[in-house]
Parts: sequence; C-alpha cells; structure tokens
Amino acid sequence: MNRIRIILAEDHTLVRKGLRALLEGYPNIEVVGEAADGREAIKLTEDVHPHVVVMDINMPGLNGLEATDRIKRHYPDVQVLILSMHANEEYVLQVLRSGASGYLLKDSATEELVAAIAAVYQGEAYLSPRISKTVIADYVRRTEAEGRRAPHEMLTPREREVLQLVAEGHTSKQIAQQLHLSVKTVETHRANLMDKLNIHNRAGLIRYAIRAGLAASDE
Repeated sequence: MNRIRIILAEDHTLVRKGLRALLEGYPNIEVVGEAADGREAIKLTEDVHPHVVVMDINMPGLNGLEATDRIKRHYPDVQVLILSMHANEEYVLQVLRSGASGYLLKDSATEELVAAIAAVYQGEAYLSPRISKTVIADYVRRTEAEGRRAPHEMLTPREREVLQLVAEGHTSKQIAQQLHLSVKTVETHRANLMDKLNIHNRAGLIRYAIRAGLAASDE
C-alpha cells in the first residue's frame, strides 16, 4: 500500500506536534516534514516533494495562501489542504483561487482530516461539510460574472508579502533583511501597494490585511 507523504505547515508547535502524533497512527500516512511558516513549507516541498501539504492559513512571515500559490506554481502535482478557523465564503474563495484542493476547519475530527488528506491525494476537491458547497459555487460564479477582483489580488506576490510583514509590525529595515532586499526597494513596494489599495497608514494596512486573510489577528 502506497503511503501518503505529507508536510505539516503550522506555526504553533504544540498544534503541529499534536497533528503529527494523531496522523502517525494511520498506516497509510507518513509525515515527512514540518514547517513553522510559509517559507519553510515551500523549501520543504522542494526538498522532499510530498504528496500533500497540510497548510495553516494564518502563519507569520508568509501566510498559507501565498505559500500555496507559490507551491502550486512550481510544484503543480503537490496537493494543498488548507486548515482554517474561518468558515466564511470569502476565505474559501481565496483558498480556491490560490490553487488549494481542500479547505478544512480546524475543529474538525481527526477522521475528517484523514478523509480530506486522502481525497486531495486522489485529485479530488474537499470542503468541510459545514461549508455550503452551493453557497461557494454561487459566490464564485457571481464574482467571476461581474469581473470583480479583490484589491489585494491586483498586488504582485512581493507586494502582498511586504503587506503581510508590515501588518505584522516589521519595520522597512527588518523587512529588507528578511527578504534580502534593500530598504529602498522595500519602501518602493510599500508605496506601490498603498497606492493600489488606496490606504495610506499602517493601521489601515493592518485592518485590510486581516480582513483579506493575509495576516492573523491577535485574537
């Protein structure tokens, strides 16, 4: 029997270790790596090439949506299952657009997590039963028909990355060091994203990033 090779991407160590302990009890699943943020998840995917990445949506530095988008662009055969506390349709739509194959609520039972992993591994889509598939399908059709795009979807991947880091309280110098850019380049990205979003203060950027699912709130 082929074992499903998975990576667990979750910034809370206890949660990540708990998931690993639960999943290692299933003979058809093998946890081949753990990541504490989106960048680690991308690097691990490159190194071990798993079948499935179980990805937390809210992680510092690089969130699950951005990490998913990059993984699917470079490793399209790797499936991503998003874990989230949020059951609203806006979050689910963003996940589907990022290329993820599944969306599972964090308070789901272990058996549902295992079923979701198996489903996305087999190339199927999986949504938590409590999320209305009809509502999601109607929402996707409506937004596509109207040609609407969320403002942050007009940002480049680097601008979205800078937006998250700004919302997390990092200075331009800290962002430059983390992304291996010059401070001037970071300031340019920051100015561009503020212009595109029509937001001109850090408080507004923080509120927008949280609403858009690009940064976690302090709750």
